Amino acid sequence: MRVTFPHMGQLSIPVKALFEGLGHEVVVPPVTNKFTFELGSKYAPEFACLPFKINLGNFIEALEAGADTVVMGGGVGPCRFGYYAQVQREILQDLGYNFQLLLLDPPGAGTKELSKAIKLLAEAASPGRILSALRLAWVKTRLLDEGNRLYRMQAPYILPDNTVRQIYGDFLDQIDRENRVNRLLKIYSTFTVKINQLRKEVKPKPVLRVKIIGEIYMVLEPKVNFDLEDRLSELGVEAHRQISMSGWVEEHLFGVFFPHHAKRRKCLAKPYLSAFVGGHGQETVAETVDAGVNKYDGVIQVLPFTCMPEIVAQSVLPEISRDFALPILYLVLDEHSAEAGIHTRLEAFVDLMARKKRARDLRAKIM
Repeated sequence: MRVTFPHMGQLSIPVKALFEGLGHEVVVPPVTNKFTFELGSKYAPEFACLPFKINLGNFIEALEAGADTVVMGGGVGPCRFGYYAQVQREILQDLGYNFQLLLLDPPGAGTKELSKAIKLLAEAASPGRILSALRLAWVKTRLLDEGNRLYRMQAPYILPDNTVRQIYGDFLDQIDRENRVNRLLKIYSTFTVKINQLRKEVKPKPVLRVKIIGEIYMVLEPKVNFDLEDRLSELGVEAHRQISMSGWVEEHLFGVFFPHHAKRRKCLAKPYLSAFVGGHGQETVAETVDAGVNKYDGVIQVLPFTCMPEIVAQSVLPEISRDFALPILYLVLDEHSAEAGIHTRLEAFVDLMARKKRARDLRAKIM
């Protein structure tokens, strides 16, 4: 099979390793760009959310490049993500593309489609090869998440020196190319040494701390959120986020082994939103509460236009903002959003947080 899948942050790196490890040829869609936006918007329903449109554009580009199998995630609950794959299949077939869809539904959505997908993906591989491919993909996922966390923590102190970007870019390339676990661990170790050494060489400076919350695709995909994390780093802001690829896998696929994710989310969100509303809605509320408790300087919610779970969460956030005196910026994005406008709003928000921080520090000195 010539397998493809949608982009989402650095997801293509471990997923490609997994499918190649299972013996398949992988057709990675081109990096999401303006043409991807145009393709998805042209053929998707007008009021479909932005992730749906971008995923559709990814699939069209990959099918044009020779892919014959599309692997797509599924979902349960109120979020429309659970219907993405079926609707996208109808659209692509109407456009004349001949392919098979393998749907990876999470536990709770039934086992028929998931069992079919696993059987077809793993039928040519031995048990040993399957375990090896899974291990490789998982190690890459964890190291990518840890590497990104370290980069986001240190970059605000180092920029505008672009050396840190080069080091991080090299790290991503090396993780992508390497298929030996022991070498992957050494690559990560070397990366941490380089980043920390670079941090020691610059003068300390005050930075703001912001938590990024919202719909997972919009948070993780830099081509859609206008490189939000990098832009914040340039403005002297530490960008923190709880959402990650490995966290999603732990909670939604192996939740029985990682129960702390759900317990933490429910405990933090309960005073404001005790019910599951689909997607990452409840998690958005929980992480905003966490930001208030831990004295973050602000929160940025990133969501696609018409996203129901995030709209529900958004209705609760003003109350949390008042309770914790926590500034919140709402970035509601679709295919018509403009980079210049988003960056202008970010700059204004950073100025607001800086003024509040100075006022808070002054009050603390007086008292």
